[in-house]
Amino acid sequence: MTASEKAPRNNDLIYGLNDRPHLTATVFAALQHVLASFVGIITPTLIMGGALGLQSEIPYLISMALFVSGLGTFVQAKRFGPVGSGLLCLQGTSFSFISVILSAGFMVKARGGGTDEILSTIFGVCFFAAFIEVVLSQFIGKLRMLITPVVTGTIITLMGLSLIKVAMTDIAGGFGAPDLGAASHIFLAALVIGTIVVLNRVDVPFLRLGAIVIGLTLGYLVAWLMGTVDFASMPEVPLVSVPVPFKYGFNFDWVAFVPVAVIFLVSPLEAAGDLTANSMISRQPVKGPLYIRRIKSGLLADGLNSAMAAVFNSMPMVTFAQNNGVIQLTGVASRYVAFFIAGLLVLLGLFPMIGAVLQLMPKPVLGGAELVMFGTVAVAGIKILAEAGLHRRNMLIVAISLGMGLGIAAVPEVLRELPQALRNIFESPITVGALCAIVLNIFLPEEFIELEEDDFDPEASILQVMENPDMPAKGEPAPAAAVAQLNR
Repeated sequence: MTASEKAPRNNDLIYGLNDRPHLTATVFAALQHVLASFVGIITPTLIMGGALGLQSEIPYLISMALFVSGLGTFVQAKRFGPVGSGLLCLQGTSFSFISVILSAGFMVKARGGGTDEILSTIFGVCFFAAFIEVVLSQFIGKLRMLITPVVTGTIITLMGLSLIKVAMTDIAGGFGAPDLGAASHIFLAALVIGTIVVLNRVDVPFLRLGAIVIGLTLGYLVAWLMGTVDFASMPEVPLVSVPVPFKYGFNFDWVAFVPVAVIFLVSPLEAAGDLTANSMISRQPVKGPLYIRRIKSGLLADGLNSAMAAVFNSMPMVTFAQNNGVIQLTGVASRYVAFFIAGLLVLLGLFPMIGAVLQLMPKPVLGGAELVMFGTVAVAGIKILAEAGLHRRNMLIVAISLGMGLGIAAVPEVLRELPQALRNIFESPITVGALCAIVLNIFLPEEFIELEEDDFDPEASILQVMENPDMPAKGEPAPAAAVAQLNR
């Protein structure tokens, strides 16, 4: 550690990107990163497995989510040729794909498909769709012309709003619960939400970072004391989970592929925002050739890690942004810490008992955390829309896209006369809203808006920096980085 590395808290680092911290600092920082991301990694799998009735497979699927998160984190930090950002970026399961993956699963289930067919279709579709991000990673500046902030904000808002129903169903007791809406369910959910709210208002950074983990743990404990958790019903699982590529088989369905592909169009922009924020915190360039190369390599790793996740029976991966807060908290940005994080996640993933215990978490406890997380996703989308400028053109795009997406979700019968293949595609509110936003953004002419001097925003847009590497970067990361902080 040099004298130049010592500075005011949250502004400078104790250990820089390529420093090697001593073992104690490394282990402490790694544990905090794992705690900050653990819930985000396992929750999408819990939601997917519970909603699709895959209870017998949940312990294994959670193990694989942790396992591939460890592998993906190692790839991002280590760098293999052009793959990997070389930053302390933790990879985890993405919340962005939950709604479209559930749509695919319900489609297969409706035609009589069993557990293996549901999972083989989901992972087969995700495997091929991941290569969309692989290709787009090399053309991220061009993609910005098509996927503008108004499109991104609309899609992200729809993601959050379309998942609120899932959260509320779990708060009420879960789909098909005989005591749906019981007072005990509402109490547990309210306890979790209240805990998260209180901890987010305290001045202790560690408690704010761990608010969701603490809220879920407290809810789980209270539910156990109330007698709603029966450990005797815990499924029998092997001592060790053996990663088996495509354990459930490999299927592909074009109808399921389209909505997933749409989300992979947006993912690179979210990930680019997070990688830029991480670069800023780690005191790395956010302009110029090195920065552009780092972004492309990071997005390439994101795409390949998502393909790897599908191979090992897990949902698509994304670069987590909550870990940027851990870097600021600990003052440790060393990428060598990521190797320890990766090892811990892989180790946790080898023991399915963890997933078996988490599977017993009462639905209302999980639903309370889901409501906060999904609602925050929707608000992040609204924030992007507000900062993009809700002038006449953008308001028209947002109004029609949100109206179509939410309208399809509320009244799916409107598609009744369409051919079955098209109906399956457009039943996804994300697909409908995204396509509307993209088409309107292309064909509606831009409006010239003259800004007064007082309206000038000194914060440099991440996406503008990516388009023009020579433009100076100022201030904090743009809204795209904030979106990534919510995953999930």
